Amino acid sequence: MKLPRRKFLHLAAGAAALPSASRWTWAQAYPTRPVRMIVPFPPGNAPDVVGRLTGQWLSERLGQQVVVDNRPGAGSNIGTEAALKAPPDGYTLLMAVGTNATNATLYHNLNFNFGRDIAPVASIALTANVMVVNPSVPARTVPEFIAYAKSNPDKISMASSGSGSAPHTSGELFKIMAGINMLHVPYRASAFPDLLSGQVQVYFSPIPAVIGYVKAGQLRALGVTSAKRQDTLPDVPAIGEFVTGYEANGWYGLVAPRNTPASIVDKLNTETNVVIVNPNVRARLADLGATVFASSPAEFGKFIAEEIEKWGRVIRTANIKPE
Repeated sequence: MKLPRRKFLHLAAGAAALPSASRWTWAQAYPTRPVRMIVPFPPGNAPDVVGRLTGQWLSERLGQQVVVDNRPGAGSNIGTEAALKAPPDGYTLLMAVGTNATNATLYHNLNFNFGRDIAPVASIALTANVMVVNPSVPARTVPEFIAYAKSNPDKISMASSGSGSAPHTSGELFKIMAGINMLHVPYRASAFPDLLSGQVQVYFSPIPAVIGYVKAGQLRALGVTSAKRQDTLPDVPAIGEFVTGYEANGWYGLVAPRNTPASIVDKLNTETNVVIVNPNVRARLADLGATVFASSPAEFGKFIAEEIEKWGRVIRTANIKPE
């Protein structure tokens, strides 16, 4: 049967609209059951706290429980693999952190490609470390420390919480950009006893872990690793004020498996961005030394790609190997 042209065009337009309408309906209905958020670190760690805080408020926004599932191990790789190999239906999310970006280069035999196998959903927060020294170090500013290090290349040991950790890579980036050498000393337990006694001289520490020692005068803060000064240490300059271009941020954000529907990603992004501007959430993040970092999925994806490239260069240049 031959259809009149007007009726044919009307039917064709309706058919073309079906996929779009279906996607809209899918997004409107989502979620119809609890959402699992995999945190690839143990309970009580900062990523776990951020995950539970975000999940609690997202649960209220979405009308379904966001359940935190801790999957620690292998430097976050076990939980990350479990999340990225889950069905791409919006019901499994990963609390991604800066470690994921460094691991992309640090580990060579992963069963996933972090940059390729994710659907970026929403950034949540940025964190900074602070460069602290034992008071025996005769340097009160970053330029004085650089001069001292160049004059005493064998006298400075740099503590870290492990090979490839944020304190380690932050320090290695500083070494590269400042043109100095420091002996790296990784610690499985706390580095503070040796740092306080002067067995090691410098540590690029998470701010909440060290702020008490700084305020008590037991350690001296020379600079924060963020691009700008931090509200928690307003008198401590950014390292980038002296080493042009230096910046080393930790970060938290949500990603989903690749091919998760864009409509679901967009809905999660919108709701997460509402959550993180809530004053209660912002204040709790500040307690962890974190500042709110909101973005679109595309912007977050670009940020992650840049982080993978940046820390990949540092790992290759410093020849960092996993423990």
